[in-house]
Amino acid sequence: MFKRFPFILPLLASLSFGLAPFFETPHIIGKIRWLKGGGTGMEVLDYFDLLVHSTPWIWFIISLLKWSDILKKKNVF
Repeated sequence: MFKRFPFILPLLASLSFGLAPFFETPHIIGKIRWLKGGGTGMEVLDYFDLLVHSTPWIWFIISLLKWSDILKKKNVF
């Protein structure tokens, strides 16, 4: 299943760790809003937190792009 759909594991990581904590506002959404507002008062730990919570999403996007490229080579689309 992972060979046919290699984006399943990154999707699970994105939905679990990428959106943690689930109550109130997830960290990644709060940090992105903070950056859009100018990032005033952000410290090194806040940037690290943004990096940690965005890594599963970056992995998911890269795996989707690789998967779509594989499908194009097999002439599925």
